Amino acid sequence: MDKTVFITGATSGFGRASARRFAAAGWTLALAGRRFERLQALQEELSPQAEVHIYRLDVRDTDAVRAVAAELPPVFARLRTLVNNAGLALAPTKAPKVALEDWHTMIDTNVTGLVNVTHALLPALIAYGRGASIVNLGSVAAQWPYPGSHVYGATKAFVKQFSLNLRCDLLGTGVRVTDIAPGLAETEFTLVRTGGDQAASDRLYRGTEPLRPEDIAEQIFYLANLPDHININRLEIMPTRQAWSPFAIDRDE
Repeated sequence: MDKTVFITGATSGFGRASARRFAAAGWTLALAGRRFERLQALQEELSPQAEVHIYRLDVRDTDAVRAVAAELPPVFARLRTLVNNAGLALAPTKAPKVALEDWHTMIDTNVTGLVNVTHALLPALIAYGRGASIVNLGSVAAQWPYPGSHVYGATKAFVKQFSLNLRCDLLGTGVRVTDIAPGLAETEFTLVRTGGDQAASDRLYRGTEPLRPEDIAEQIFYLANLPDHININRLEIMPTRQAWSPFAIDRDE
């Protein structure tokens, strides 16, 4: 069977690293993202190793997602792996100070976008059957609350529960589903979240050793290549130098 993978949010971070990992193994790739010039550069980089198709796509746009699914070349008619990577966090301040539009953007991207792509590509994954897999990019924020996580953490909790529920509905099809939940990882995530504040990004990662995009890409590739009879429901990954803090307590002075 042809090894094909569809990756959203392929222009940076985990998505781009995953594209490189799958291409190195000779998979056929469909890469989607909003920044088309980055997709073009990635296609040029990877084409010597693999067949690469690129699509300018905002996963929030239901009609656009359906159009991309409909125009995929025949090799993707029986898609083996979907990596739902597109997502973002905004406004790392406490909830009372956050603009409502930032909440809406996170919900539309992390929830609606995930649902759009999954629904559009499920028929191809089911047609593939045993060995097919869906890898949804969640976060430790789905499980562990922290100040400033508000709607971002809630959207990742949706990813977690949607992945588990999807597993129930796909029983008997052979399609696996995994929620992969990274902890602190050095990508463009914080730059996007802070509106391009490089100093804030540097402070977050200074003096420690966060996960790298390649670390998560390797785990995504591992999940996609497990024996057909194995499904890992949820994979939570944190750097060794990250752990949990005690509960916060509000005290009278």
